[in-house]
Amino acid sequence: MKINSGNATSGKPACLYYKQYVLELAIKTQRDELVERCLQGDTLAYKQLYERYARAMFNTCLRLLNNVTEAEDVLQESFTEAFRNLASFEYRTSFGGWLKQICINRSINVLNKRKIDWVDMEQVAGYDSAEDLPYDEESVRYQVETVKKAIMKLPDGYRTVLNLYLLEGYDHEEIAGILHVAESTTRTQYMRAKQKLLEYLKEGI
Repeated sequence: MKINSGNATSGKPACLYYKQYVLELAIKTQRDELVERCLQGDTLAYKQLYERYARAMFNTCLRLLNNVTEAEDVLQESFTEAFRNLASFEYRTSFGGWLKQICINRSINVLNKRKIDWVDMEQVAGYDSAEDLPYDEESVRYQVETVKKAIMKLPDGYRTVLNLYLLEGYDHEEIAGILHVAESTTRTQYMRAKQKLLEYLKEGI
């Protein structure tokens, strides 16, 4: 690769291009040993790769679907898809990150079959923004298990957005892209989910 001495249009000095090149090179060379062994036909490596990620991916599916059987099915389908397309994996992210995206996309497909109505509540006449609704977060008991149980009781739409935002680390723009809805819709769903979750916790559900 020829290192550019500078770019008059962007104004970036040569050192920035060099640092970017070094970073890209480092990322591309960080190969996952198990993935590489799978690509070479090592059947044991497939088993080890499954064991490394199965539990975490199952939990991701379960948080979204709230159904053990469906989560197990999506998990198996996701691994099958990942292994079938392993040759196209380009290390633009980690294998775990790539697999998680497959799990989430397949989980969303299952949720869509439930006919979730992704309504942008801000467009509904008489809607009061959840951000304006008063609540005292300090009065809520935040025990981890209690919160987890309360999240699983949320309606599908609320639970999906809350999980993607809080637990999977996606921002609202990314969630909107995953769900194929407006960003304002995901924000509304998130705020409503947060409010409903607090109500559940206060009631001791």
